Amino acid sequence: DTLIILSSTMLLSSARFASRRFTASAARRCMSATARPTVSNSRTNAVPFVMGAAGLAAIGAFSFNNNNKNVSHCDTSASVADAVKETENKFAAYWPRNIMIIFGPPGAGKGTHGPKIEDMLGIPQLSTGDMLRAAVAAQSEVGKKAQAVMKAGGLVSDDIVVGIIRDRIQEADCKFGFILDGFPRTQVQAKALDAMLSEEGACVTKVIELQVPDSVLEERICGRWIHKKSGRSYHVKYAPPKSMKVGADGKPVKESMIDDETGDALMQRPDDTAAALVKRLHGYHSETVPILDHYSPAGVVKSVNANQGMDGVWGEVLKALSRK
Repeated sequence: DTLIILSSTMLLSSARFASRRFTASAARRCMSATARPTVSNSRTNAVPFVMGAAGLAAIGAFSFNNNNKNVSHCDTSASVADAVKETENKFAAYWPRNIMIIFGPPGAGKGTHGPKIEDMLGIPQLSTGDMLRAAVAAQSEVGKKAQAVMKAGGLVSDDIVVGIIRDRIQEADCKFGFILDGFPRTQVQAKALDAMLSEEGACVTKVIELQVPDSVLEERICGRWIHKKSGRSYHVKYAPPKSMKVGADGKPVKESMIDDETGDALMQRPDDTAAALVKRLHGYHSETVPILDHYSPAGVVKSVNANQGMDGVWGEVLKALSRK
């Protein structure tokens, strides 16, 4: 019964994440010459997500170990854990990592859909601000450089930021990829990022642009409240916290704006105002948008209409994420 439950769980995971073809050496070892299926050698048709292949490899190992005991090529000592680990290592070594960048003007929905992509793919969303603070706290070599610049009242250079990213993506949770949040902001930074990734034998594999007309953004921005610690985002009209109460002036009562999960007080960013938005949009269009032109020739840029309901936006995001 345990094996059946385990197999069913893995099949569900595989159906969700796997593409039509897969390569799993652990499964091949447990198949005889007559039972072995034809496997494509094309890397372009490889499984886009490791859990699909890992689950299928593990199920293959279990199935042949338990149901084909007379197969001469079967390694009866193979375990599910070994099959999964072997497949994970293969994907880490031979298939390109998901290295993604999400772009969009303030209020486009990056804070809403970024974490959903993170959860679905099992790769971390990396904020330059968070990485910078972590590097300073850890007193790494590049963190010390950043700390010295900030203490002197200067701006952290692109070289330092790229160095911080280089250190961070060596960690285990970035083995299969990561999502960059807040970097690059300029074409110069994009080129610096590309140069660093090329040293690692990698490159940006997907750029998703969330498109929203400027005229729509003011309402979104001015009604936004956030939970500072987690980054969770709320909106007084579209996604209010459960505790929200409205005063006689039609505006939310500040004391009632509380995070649904922790009970912590929510806050509004100082620059989430109509006046600040004009300046921020000018910066976005003049500096950030040219980055899309930089990556477009590689065929990795996908645009999403973010001026619709959340389900519609997420549906387009899923299409943009597909490697087909």
